[in-house]
Amino acid sequence: MKNVLKIGLVALTMSQVFSTTLANATETPQSGATVSTVQTSYNTAKIEGLDIFYREAGSRHNPTILLLHGFPTSSHMFRNLIPKLSQNYHVIAPDYPGYGNSSMPSVDEFDYSFDHMASIVEQLLEQKSISHYSMYLMDYGAPVGFRVASANPQKVDALIIQNGNAYTEGLDNNFWEPIKAYWNDRKAVNKGLDNAWWKNVKAAYKQPEMVNEDALRFLLTKGATTWQYTNGVRDTTKISPDTINEDQRLLDREGNEAVQLQMFYDYGSNVPLYPKWQAYFRQHQPKTLIVWGDKDEIFPSEGAHPYKRDLKNVETHFLNTGHFALEEDGDEIASYINTFLGKAVSR
Repeated sequence: MKNVLKIGLVALTMSQVFSTTLANATETPQSGATVSTVQTSYNTAKIEGLDIFYREAGSRHNPTILLLHGFPTSSHMFRNLIPKLSQNYHVIAPDYPGYGNSSMPSVDEFDYSFDHMASIVEQLLEQKSISHYSMYLMDYGAPVGFRVASANPQKVDALIIQNGNAYTEGLDNNFWEPIKAYWNDRKAVNKGLDNAWWKNVKAAYKQPEMVNEDALRFLLTKGATTWQYTNGVRDTTKISPDTINEDQRLLDREGNEAVQLQMFYDYGSNVPLYPKWQAYFRQHQPKTLIVWGDKDEIFPSEGAHPYKRDLKNVETHFLNTGHFALEEDGDEIASYINTFLGKAVSR
């Protein structure tokens, strides 16, 4: 935490459709041979009057993988994973409203909730005529994706869960204490802020009796974004500052703070749905791959183990890295996905 408390601040909008060829290489699970990647396209769909940006790659004749991003990032978090999957799969990765290159209406103009984000994703899939898919769920992508999956179990081929929660055990830690209090009372003062994690924040702001909402605003600063990317990693020199800066300039857009605080508040709507999602796991038994950054302090591995209570066909890998595991172990995760889906999903 000592290197966490740096605070920093710009805006990015995008309305064009363009495409580029990504120059990396990947290995196919079938042959193990290195091949050139296919082209990734960058597109926008009109949904509820908003521009919903999405990255797409791979042949529509192949099985689809839907990639759902977390906070505070966007489909940009999958920029390196997409070319590693698109040789064998059709891959699509949207930005939610208020994130990445999608429209960012104000909180007065748009209902920023996990229910609504799930609806936007479902509408995109319908518009694209995608009726079957596997889902990569990370952080915010988990409650968005579990809403979609539990409502459409017949459409889900497999789940890939990376540091995404569906059990109360995953929220039983210092980081979540003031956020839980915020769900109950948005005007809460100093609730859950006296543990080891948040005491550092209060000390940095020199506010011994801090308003919870002010404390949560810390999570929108450059210091907090940097911490999310670097905490728990083996080698911080492998974490691109460009990635941190990209997320931060989007967070710093005028009006985005209100968006993020609303999403922090609405995260409380997820917990009452955990029993429903767990019932979906037990009843439908989706084939599941868990790839979890084991040093994550936001979604620690205590949240990964309970999936095995409800899922019979689950493969689990704990990686020696932090919250954004793709940044340090993207090649390993891509290999696990290609191998797992090669067995789990018919082509």
